[in-house]
Amino acid sequence: MDGEPGENPTLFPEKVGEKLRDARLAQGLELSDIAGRTRVPLRHLQAIENSDYSGLPSPTYAVGFVKAYARAVGADEVALARELRSETESLFAAREVYESYDPQDPVREPPSSLAWGGAVIAALVVIAVVIWYGTDLFRSGGEPEPAPTEAPAVAGPAAEPSPAPAPANGGQVTLTATQPVWLRIYDAGGQRLFEKEMAVGERYDVPATANGPMINLGRPEAIRVTINGSDVAPLGQPGRAIKDVPISAEALRARSAAGAAPQPAAPAAAAPSGPARGTDPAFQPAFEPEPSAGNATTP
Repeated sequence: MDGEPGENPTLFPEKVGEKLRDARLAQGLELSDIAGRTRVPLRHLQAIENSDYSGLPSPTYAVGFVKAYARAVGADEVALARELRSETESLFAAREVYESYDPQDPVREPPSSLAWGGAVIAALVVIAVVIWYGTDLFRSGGEPEPAPTEAPAVAGPAAEPSPAPAPANGGQVTLTATQPVWLRIYDAGGQRLFEKEMAVGERYDVPATANGPMINLGRPEAIRVTINGSDVAPLGQPGRAIKDVPISAEALRARSAAGAAPQPAAPAAAAPSGPARGTDPAFQPAFEPEPSAGNATTP
């Protein structure tokens, strides 16, 4: 008779998720095998087999995952995608369309070739910057580097002005990199205040409220130290790493008093003058300057 079950095969049509599950079971595959082949999250595959698409943000996601599942089991992905659109038409039509980001969804992952290409380009840029600022390989020979903009030099044998006296206590300690160099600054309690590889010209102001700031530094000659703009003696001998060296204004003044008095700030292009010899071996100059009339300094 018409209408009896079994005479109308479309009375209870098989859903897309059921067809995919039957195809998977026919091949003796586990759902985790499909997840490994398609890189679709396991929870989405379970939802597809249960015909539960409420956890997917849009029909685009659902169709994409069903096509990937169909390819993994050798089913007709075009026909299944068409059936899925008809099956979920009412579900997604009543929902506000939006896009969400799931870090585990492969649709959002960039190709590995693009990621590797970006990493190579970034490495080349870093190498070029280090070569450009750290060497004179690509610079025109004989041309001095432009000095930073400061007060114009006065022509003639004018006497060098004396720096403004810094306060007896306190003062702003500033570290300026003259070469690419790594350093770490921390307080007396071990709390890290600053740690990175500084580029040429980069500066760091040590907080005046820091509790006993100290520094670890691989190349002391690559850091210029000033208090309120006035240079102080280097933190150590060139090429010899230092560790746990105090860099508060009071500690630097004490070290300078033992080795060399602070000098006024000078342009980066000017030839650096080494600190006077003292009792502290950390402030011994890397070389002994030649005595000359121009090197005499009025105390």
